[in-house]
Amino acid sequence: MSEEKSAVPAWEQRFRAARVSLPDWADDAPDRALYVSNATGTYEVYAWDRATDTHRRVTGRPNGTTDAELTPDGAWVWWFDDNDGDEFGIWRRRPFAGRPEGADGPDEEAVPGLAASYSAGLALGRDGTVVVGRSTDEHGTTLHLRRPGAAEAVEIYRHEEYGGVGDLSYDSTLLAIDHTEHGDAMHSAIRIVRLSDGATVAELDEVTGRDEPRGVACLGFAPVEGDTRLLVAHQRTGRWEPMIWDVATGAETALPLRDEQGRELPGDVSAQWRPGAAALLVEHEYEARSELFSYALDTGVLTRLDTPRGTVGGATARPDGTVEFLWSSAAEPSAVRSTAGTVVLRAPGAVPPGSVPVEDVWVDGPGGRVHALVQRPAGAGEGDGPFPTVFEIHGGPTHHDSDAFAAGPAAWLDHGFAVVRVNYRGSTGYGQAWTDALRERVGLIELEDIGAVRDWAVASGLADPARLVLTGGSWGGYLTLLGLGVQPESWALGVAAVPVADYLTAYDDEMEALKSLDRTLFGGTPEEVPERWTASSPLTYVEQVRVPVYISAGVNDPRCPIRQIENYVERLEQLGKPHEVYRYDAGHGSLVVEERIKQLRLEIDFVRRHLGAGVVGENRVDGTAGATGAAVASGVAGRDGGTG
Repeated sequence: MSEEKSAVPAWEQRFRAARVSLPDWADDAPDRALYVSNATGTYEVYAWDRATDTHRRVTGRPNGTTDAELTPDGAWVWWFDDNDGDEFGIWRRRPFAGRPEGADGPDEEAVPGLAASYSAGLALGRDGTVVVGRSTDEHGTTLHLRRPGAAEAVEIYRHEEYGGVGDLSYDSTLLAIDHTEHGDAMHSAIRIVRLSDGATVAELDEVTGRDEPRGVACLGFAPVEGDTRLLVAHQRTGRWEPMIWDVATGAETALPLRDEQGRELPGDVSAQWRPGAAALLVEHEYEARSELFSYALDTGVLTRLDTPRGTVGGATARPDGTVEFLWSSAAEPSAVRSTAGTVVLRAPGAVPPGSVPVEDVWVDGPGGRVHALVQRPAGAGEGDGPFPTVFEIHGGPTHHDSDAFAAGPAAWLDHGFAVVRVNYRGSTGYGQAWTDALRERVGLIELEDIGAVRDWAVASGLADPARLVLTGGSWGGYLTLLGLGVQPESWALGVAAVPVADYLTAYDDEMEALKSLDRTLFGGTPEEVPERWTASSPLTYVEQVRVPVYISAGVNDPRCPIRQIENYVERLEQLGKPHEVYRYDAGHGSLVVEERIKQLRLEIDFVRRHLGAGVVGENRVDGTAGATGAAVASGVAGRDGGTG
């Protein structure tokens, strides 16, 4: 390594290092694959011809691109074209092999005639059948079908509540729709529609008319001609686990997933079909870590696959029998690995420096034991401390922190901070009751759990109570602002990225899919249950904020819109509260590495100035830094997503 490169702090190297996502390959052309990488400094879509090991950048836009799919034959790349991160756009396509020589202009519209919208899913059939899901504030969810050879798509589904494309059957005769027509956006139902006449042939709804709603979700049709089996995730046992549903006969097949010792797998379990549909690839998630199994449908034998301790960020079963997966741990950066023992794909350039492992902590909270992940600065022992401590709160809310590599926490560790991440009630991975517990007392429930872990961190000697920073992005940013008002004596600083700040105004301006989620969380609209919305809005408590506040916001954000943030900032100004605001031209986070660098540099500088220069370690903070806590949006199940 050159002297110039070696002078760059480790935390900066982590953000500048290129990353890759798990490749997604074409079903009928497995040597053709897509992945997302930031190799050019912006997250874009790349095509990978595995037969020749050639890589080609497919998209190149100022604010990046992450949503793309391959047609089953591998001939076309479809990608979603929005406007500067606002998530409102259309699908375009280009040949996998690239444009013909001399061709100019933008990629063609994949389905001409469909106006811009938020995406509600996409299904590409082997025979050329296409189903496009759209979500708009005016019409709710609409699904559109274009048959092979047809000039235009026709609308086949419409409902004011949120829904989306589940999957097409292998022969493109049946469509699975995930929907929330019953009005509970946290627990979807499945409808099976015959595309020849639009008739509903099956329905799986475990919410309507039930005192204890259970969600179901489409995991995919069997990849076999004429097979009407659908792999489904369900919550019948109080957690997510898979089953097989034959949509033609109605027969349901439970999957008794037990390990070699005959023990039922704890935690949440998902699955996907392996090629040929004789077996399943099982993904098991428990207590912030994950592992993989193969399940033989004929014998019922569950076999553990060899994956290191940490987090599997996605997996896929290849036709040759191997399984490829994206793996990392808090200490080790991610790479695409294979069960054959090889690294399948690693981003070009230097491997970023590692970080320190996480420790598991369980704290008694008002709603049960709370799981937290704790990291101490490198070289610190269990008896050392107290440290200045960053409580980095995850978004979602239906998401969770895991033992995975994250450059943001690693940057704080390099600067001498301890880092604590809390899987509060509302987090996934600890059963349905834990996830559903935040309803009606939105935000306040999560803060109770965060507060319990905060008290443990101080009492144990880990955290210095005078140097506690509350931070997070999206829902984590919301909880940061709410926590500064509801728990004003608990925190020394607040750093909120793309937050909900004024919940009532946020509801007016956010995308329709999130309005549906919020109605579910609060049990009604702001007009129907105004006291709940008011009690959960950071703006309600702004007068109680006692510490400096830093806020960053994307001006094109459809999930945590800018107007409601401006309302909160204006109130801070009126009250004379110390605060700083950074606005940037993107949506719910940024896909541009330099922008992420700028954001964390500003956050670290803010914390250093207000807590005192002595809290920062030997690494300089006047250089470039890394990603903010703000996540890049992907999907609409919550306010968050990520680029990996």
